[in-house]
Amino acid sequence: MTTPPRRPASFPITAEPEHPVHLDAAPRRPRAISDPSSVREAEHDIFDEPDLVTAPPPPATAKRRRSPLTAIFLSAFGAFVSLALGLWAESIISDLFARTEWLGWLAAGLAGIAALALLAILLREFIALRRLKSMEVFRSRGTAVIANNDTKGARALVQDLSSFLSAKPETAAGRRMLSDLHDDVIDGADLMRLAETELLTPLDQRAQIMILDAAKRVSLVTAVSPRALVDLAYVIFEAGRLIRRIADLYGGRPGTLGFIRIARDVLAHLAVTGTVAFGDSLVHQLVGQGLAARLSARLGEGVVNGMMTARIGLAAMETARPLPFNAVRRPGISDFLAALSTFARARRSEQDGDRT
Repeated sequence: MTTPPRRPASFPITAEPEHPVHLDAAPRRPRAISDPSSVREAEHDIFDEPDLVTAPPPPATAKRRRSPLTAIFLSAFGAFVSLALGLWAESIISDLFARTEWLGWLAAGLAGIAALALLAILLREFIALRRLKSMEVFRSRGTAVIANNDTKGARALVQDLSSFLSAKPETAAGRRMLSDLHDDVIDGADLMRLAETELLTPLDQRAQIMILDAAKRVSLVTAVSPRALVDLAYVIFEAGRLIRRIADLYGGRPGTLGFIRIARDVLAHLAVTGTVAFGDSLVHQLVGQGLAARLSARLGEGVVNGMMTARIGLAAMETARPLPFNAVRRPGISDFLAALSTFARARRSEQDGDRT
């Protein structure tokens, strides 16, 4: 007679199994489960855990709304300063008219020219802020269109994005192809992926070249500079120039206020993704410990500073890009590791050659 099949049971990992497995025993044939309802679902599935090394960094969190008291204070203080400057200029012009008439007219003309120049600067800053705002609107619209698969919204967004990037010669071929296929693609998500590939891929390639060049410059300068203060000053200078160049590449063209705004967004993006981008931190540790051990101390520090500059450039790329990464792979810090390592080894070879 055959014995009935043993019912499945669960047991902790640390407990000894009821029937130990012998390596020399023949494999047992699997048996059918008599009562499927008795099978207990695992409480914790290790395969559901996200891969922290390859997981992309999350998008930046929504900005907090400012208090209206801050806006009221800034408006009132700005109006007060404007009145004080106006009264000061009027007093000087009146005194010059009282002394000599032509000096009064000269002062009035200079004040008028300064006022017109200030108005032109404010207008340029306002236009730059509007362009940065439009880039944020593009990203939010693109995310909504892909999520809802909105064909009508995708066509309108592609047309607006093509007009926005019309001054970029790198996007000429992509704009021409999208214009020819405007009515042929009926799926909104597919149209957005096509627009991202054709319009933004050339700009992404140029942005990565800019990031790599800036990282190489930082690596070289910090490797040969004698002072840590010089290193810090040059890293800040190169990071600021890289942020401005990347924003201009994607059509932002920020002014002074626009640069302050996008730099603040880049720092916020780094603050959000810095604690969860485990893959980037791992690469930093590998560079700081492994590569610096094979190179000189100064060259190792230069490579680490170059990787930090590359990370800032990637954050600027993520912030200034008109569309979120969807059809195109998001570049990571590991894309620049091999190039910087080769550059550092070449510098080490040059130093060894000079010593001999």
